[in-house]
Amino acid sequence: MLKRLLNLFTSKDSGKASGHRTSDGAISIPRDQHNISRKNISQAAIKIIKQLEDAGYSAYLVGGGVRDLLLGNHPKDFDVATNAKPEEVKRLFRSARIVGRRFQIVHVRMGREVIEVTTFRGHHEDSSQHASRSEDGMLLRDNVYGTLETDAMRRDFTVNALYYTLKDFSVIDYCKGVEDLKNRTLRMIGDPETRYKEDPVRILRALRFAAKLGFTIDPKTAKPISELGNLLLNVSDARLFEEVLKLFLGGSATATFNLLRDHNLLLHLFPGTDAALKANDELGANLIEQCMINTDKRIRADKTVTPAFIYAALLWPALQQQFKLLSSQMTPAQAWVQAGTNVINQQLTRTAIPKRFLIPMREIWDLQQRLPNRLGLRALRTLDHPRFRAAYDFLLMREAAGEALDGLGVWWTNYQTANDDDRERMVKDLARQGGPKAGANKPRRRRGPRKPKTDTTNSGNE
Repeated sequence: MLKRLLNLFTSKDSGKASGHRTSDGAISIPRDQHNISRKNISQAAIKIIKQLEDAGYSAYLVGGGVRDLLLGNHPKDFDVATNAKPEEVKRLFRSARIVGRRFQIVHVRMGREVIEVTTFRGHHEDSSQHASRSEDGMLLRDNVYGTLETDAMRRDFTVNALYYTLKDFSVIDYCKGVEDLKNRTLRMIGDPETRYKEDPVRILRALRFAAKLGFTIDPKTAKPISELGNLLLNVSDARLFEEVLKLFLGGSATATFNLLRDHNLLLHLFPGTDAALKANDELGANLIEQCMINTDKRIRADKTVTPAFIYAALLWPALQQQFKLLSSQMTPAQAWVQAGTNVINQQLTRTAIPKRFLIPMREIWDLQQRLPNRLGLRALRTLDHPRFRAAYDFLLMREAAGEALDGLGVWWTNYQTANDDDRERMVKDLARQGGPKAGANKPRRRRGPRKPKTDTTNSGNE
């Protein structure tokens, strides 16, 4: 499929992108030599491009949208690049707002869609007034504007530096991106080490795109990744949280997680989990693998996935390791609570976890302690918990990972579909079989010395 599509815009003789050279050195691939059709492009993006052009500006579809269209995929996001400044774009569209500090971009809302519009970027050396770097080489301010050519050179990977114009429906390629598409190669534009230092998030983007596209990372692009992983500590915890979600919610979570381990990046993103897995926690590794497989299936089936569930799985090995360490120092209930607190506090030093996900994540964990306690009315109360379904799915995932839980998952599966009489019978059968007692995981209350009985006659208690 990919080979057939790429043949549409590849010269049979040379194996290189067909088309002609423009005056600034780009390759312009005409409409009859590529497979992009306007019917597959967001109508909102087309309207924005036309409105910018009607106002006298240049505008192009750029980035992942062009890349995915050439690959025959159906992109969800479409970005626009223009020579109009952010303030000029904002004046042109009533629904536009300028966002970003390091580099300003404009979000233009059209109906339910939000299209990202960026001004052509220039080289930092061309302006010291609007660009600044940290001691590590990270760009702190980057509002330097340029031309279409400089914008292409400022993009991260060659396959993301492709432009589509509505003027003659051609694809413009400055960085041999089409050739890398054909070779299924992810290559950094410029010196990889310098580009990673400019923005360490590019390290994660490299792994994400490689996993998503099934591409091989060019050796020069891959080499500095492990060495520069510590630069992720310079990225804000809020931004890292968003990047982690992109890593695992793109439909290629399994491949992404394996690449993170291969390049030793778990150490910087999930230090507790990294320590547990390096200590040969096989069950923990299997559980995360099950979570990634399940997440990919749900994403591809257009089902929702909550970040709370993903974080619950990613941090589970760290939680188990902490729980074992603390169990010898305090009661199981106290150790469980403290272990969860320790793991969360450590994780918050790396990535943010908003409360709307943090609280459900902890509830999923805590319900793992309640699920074995089913006597009396406890099973019904657990079933009524708002986080039961997520906790139940997590339980099944633990069993699929190889954890021996004495058929607990099957019991809860049957209990959910049983009628009231059958549920009562199941609980009684469990009691007769010597099943877990209610409150088995709760610490026993220490009783003080018994008080001597007193005569209550005529005390008003009769």
